[in-house]
Amino acid sequence: MRYTRIHAARQVGRNLLFQENCLASKIKFNTADCLGLLSAAALVAIDAFLHARSLADFRRLALALGITTAFALFAWFARGVNWSGMIAGAAIAFLLAARDLRMFWILLLVFAITLTATHTGKIRKQELRAAEKSGGRTSAQVMANLGLAGLIVATAPRGWEILALAALAEATADTSSSEIGMAYPAKTVLLTSWKAVAPGVDGGVSVNGTIAALLGAGAISAAAVLMNLVSSSHGLAIMSAGVLGSLADSALGALLERRGLLTNDLVNFISTAVAVVLVQVLI
Repeated sequence: MRYTRIHAARQVGRNLLFQENCLASKIKFNTADCLGLLSAAALVAIDAFLHARSLADFRRLALALGITTAFALFAWFARGVNWSGMIAGAAIAFLLAARDLRMFWILLLVFAITLTATHTGKIRKQELRAAEKSGGRTSAQVMANLGLAGLIVATAPRGWEILALAALAEATADTSSSEIGMAYPAKTVLLTSWKAVAPGVDGGVSVNGTIAALLGAGAISAAAVLMNLVSSSHGLAIMSAGVLGSLADSALGALLERRGLLTNDLVNFISTAVAVVLVQVLI
């Protein structure tokens, strides 16, 4: 009887600890979600503050709002994003569509490529315990990958199209690389040491993943050239910056994320910034 009471008390303690950990995780998730939503709202506010709108502009903005709302709802129904990711994604899409509708089509291509890569080899990824959450990406994840592109479009510095496209190319290359690398595993090594690791490990690179990164970034740059957003030479620079940015992501993953010094979202954001800096050097 005494053993039973002790065992029951221990089990209650374990249950309380489990519930406390779950609550802590939920609070952390909600905080990241709120920060992502606030960041998205801030970008829209910055765009509105910096750029005066005429009546004709408001008509164009209404069209952009309608298109981006439809896009956000589709992304949510396709389980590419959860509710917070849908709102953040809609904000980014609106900024791009309001600035230049061609940029919205590029964003749509980014979504199509990354969603396809994410769902490819899902069973294999589940075995590796590296599959994307079934609810879709959160606002924090959306802003980590697309927030810098949104900021560039909102502030519209000189050559903003090239800078924003480099950030989008990196986000596409990075997601394609990691997702395809896990779906079709080959020899995977740490970028910093070339030691063999399992597919899906932070900082790991493989031939298949690198090819996917090249194709992903190449698709974005090619679409931008075909839409006359940039010249062919700038398109090559955008593709190169996107791929190099994704390699920077792997380096940061191996050096800092594996040690818990950076979160995955911070690594993704920094990597898009690396791509933006590199494209300025390459052009």
